[in-house]
Amino acid sequence: MKIAIAADHAGFNLKQSVSQRLEAGGHSVSDMGTNSANSCDYPTYAVEVSRAVSSGEAERGILVCGTGLGMCIAANKIRGIRAVGPCDPVQAEMSRRHNDANVLCLGERMMGADLVFKIVDVWLATPFEGGRHARRLELISELEEK
Repeated sequence: MKIAIAADHAGFNLKQSVSQRLEAGGHSVSDMGTNSANSCDYPTYAVEVSRAVSSGEAERGILVCGTGLGMCIAANKIRGIRAVGPCDPVQAEMSRRHNDANVLCLGERMMGADLVFKIVDVWLATPFEGGRHARRLELISELEEK
């Protein structure tokens, strides 16, 4: 799977670890920054990944900051993005099954690498169920400004 990934300074180290794990798992990873732990503005990176996903350049996106919250807020401003910040593998699974989430937001300061890797693995492996959930996503899409 082609995955766009980015982080701000507070998520840089976790982004590096997740990127390495994804590549080792056979995924194609497009690293969209940041390239250091120097202070930077997370919305810039959230937009880069979200635009890559919304345009089809990437199948999914992963964003990392200190909490995952700012990245999630910014990513969801882009049309067609359904960004989530699950705290456990069950939420990650349900975000895919029922919401077809296409951007995963993680907080480096909120959870350890083992939990993050479980969340990422489940999120990438879980398909969207469609059916009644597709109808609900259409309703959500209608809320986006034209």
